[in-house]
Parts: sequence; structure tokens; C-alpha cells
Amino acid sequence: MMAKVITLGEIMLRLSTPGVSRFVQSNAFDVVYGGGEANVAVSLANYGHDAYFVSKLPKHEIGQAAVNMLRTYGVHTNYIKRGGDRVGIYFLETGAAMRPSKVIYDRANSAIALAKADEFDWDKIFKDADWFHFSGITPALSDSAAELTKIALEKAKYYNVTVSVDLNYRKKLWTPEKAQSVMRPLMKYVDVCIGNEEDAELVLGFKPSGVDIHKGELNTESYEKIFKEMKETFGFKFVATSLRESYSANHNGWRILLYDGKDFFESKRYDINPIVDRVGGGDSFSGGLIHGLLTKPTRQEAVEFAAAASALKHTIPGDFNLVSEDEVNALAGGDASGRVQR
Repeated sequence: MMAKVITLGEIMLRLSTPGVSRFVQSNAFDVVYGGGEANVAVSLANYGHDAYFVSKLPKHEIGQAAVNMLRTYGVHTNYIKRGGDRVGIYFLETGAAMRPSKVIYDRANSAIALAKADEFDWDKIFKDADWFHFSGITPALSDSAAELTKIALEKAKYYNVTVSVDLNYRKKLWTPEKAQSVMRPLMKYVDVCIGNEEDAELVLGFKPSGVDIHKGELNTESYEKIFKEMKETFGFKFVATSLRESYSANHNGWRILLYDGKDFFESKRYDINPIVDRVGGGDSFSGGLIHGLLTKPTRQEAVEFAAAASALKHTIPGDFNLVSEDEVNALAGGDASGRVQR
């Protein structure tokens, strides 16, 4: 079914160095817009859902440019409040080979970070909604953003909306202690928990053993153990993670693992080489999984769709995963040839 999906968060101005040049080399930046929950909204709009992004942006032209970008890709902007002074910015230096990508944030006191919960009509937002998605980035922005997230979750549950979270730990925004003090109490509202090995440890306090992503080593049995512990602790209906094997900045292995409280489902593995842009890869996984759980007849098909969608994102510049449902289905069905489509 096509659903009304709500996402809540910050959309930022992204300033990227051209190609794989370094910050100190660059005399100009490439401009796009993006941010965790906005990226998910774009994916879901591409798959045909009514995707709404909830945020606050200034009334000036940069704020309007961000709104326009969302509208370009079919995301509804009805619930974006206008006001405040700042659009958050992040600078991206794309890595190559053994040199990792780097991100520098300039997002303090952005409009959404200073927004108050009572600025939004939560009843109108959630009354007819089917799904609500947020991430650990939003409550990390400020105490008021954390409170805003909590109010949104309470209202989503009041209207029996399915809730998903991407734990998305960002060490430049808060500490593990702060993250756990804020995020663990919010988990009682969550139905679908998404997060990698670092997120599970730093945000919720669950550490898988036998995992070393820096050596490209992943032990799915260790994930299965903590998935069961997380479900028992928080009552999640689903727990999911991406399994990224990082061989270099340009070469990753990629799989998806899902637990539904009874069975584990693992996608096929994608060898992504070369990576064009991995920023937004996790968000494209979240968007693909949400679509899969909403529309696919089996859990395995949902996992395969999510894996294929996020693998494709690594081939697309920018934060947004600009692929159609048919393109994802083709890859999930085994067509990874890259042949010209005529």
C-alpha cells in the first residue's frame, strides 16, 4: 500500500569539495541539500508514498531553496514551519582509497535546533499518518529538539502510527552518555529500530562481539544475539542493521540483516566498487526498508529491496537516493549488469 509517511529532522546545506579534492585545495564548493530524515522522505516519495518532512527553516532565500529542493523530488512541505535565522551547514570532503571522507558541521543554533514543540500542529500532522520516522540526529541537536522529538513520538503513538528510528550516533553532536540518557527512554515508542554496530553500542549500550568493520570482518551471529537482547529490552517489532565491510573509501561490501522477533533475514551481498558517494547510504537503507515492510509480501523481499536501494545510493552524488521502485526491483531481482537501458 502507498502510505502517508512523516519524517522529522533537519535539512542542511551541503558544501562539498569538487571531486575528491581536499578542503585546503578548494576554491569553490558544490551545493546540494540533505539530512537524515529528509533523505528518507525523498526515497519514499520516489517510491510513490505521500512523504511529509517536518522541520523549521528560515524565511530567507536559503531556507526557501531547501524547501524547493524537497518539493522538486515530491516531498510534501506543508508541515515545515518558517522562522529562525539559520539553515544548518555541513562541509564534505570526499575520501579516496585509504583516505576517509570528512565532515565538518556548522549547524549550531539552526532553526530546527531552536524550535519548540508547540509551534507544530501534531494532531494535524499525525491524524491520518501511517508511519513516522526519526533519527538520533534530531534529539542530539539541542535539548529543545529532544523535547520536540519526544512530543512527536507521544502524538504518533496516540494515533497508532508505526514508528521507526535510525539510531544514527554522531560524536560531533553529543557523548554516548548523553545519547543514552535521551534515546533509551524514547525507545518505548519505537516499532522498528535501525542502527549499525556503533549505533547499538553508543546509543543503546549493546555491543556485538566479533565485529571489526575496519578489517572488513562482520559476524552475523553476534548481531543476532544483540538483536534478541534489544527486542527483549525495548519490545521492538523489528530490528535491522546494515552490514558494511569497509575495505577503502571507494570499496565496500554491503548487506542488510533484519530480525522480526522470530526469524532472521539476510540480504544478498553487494560489492560496491567504486563508490561515488556514500553519504546518505544509511538513510536510503531506512527508506528502502520502510517501503519494503509496507508493501512487500515477505520479510525477505523487504530486506532485498532495502539492500538494493541502499547499494544503488552509493552510485549517486548528493544526499538523496534518486532511484525509482522499478530500478530497485531490477537490482534486487539480480540485474546488476549496469548495461545501458534503451
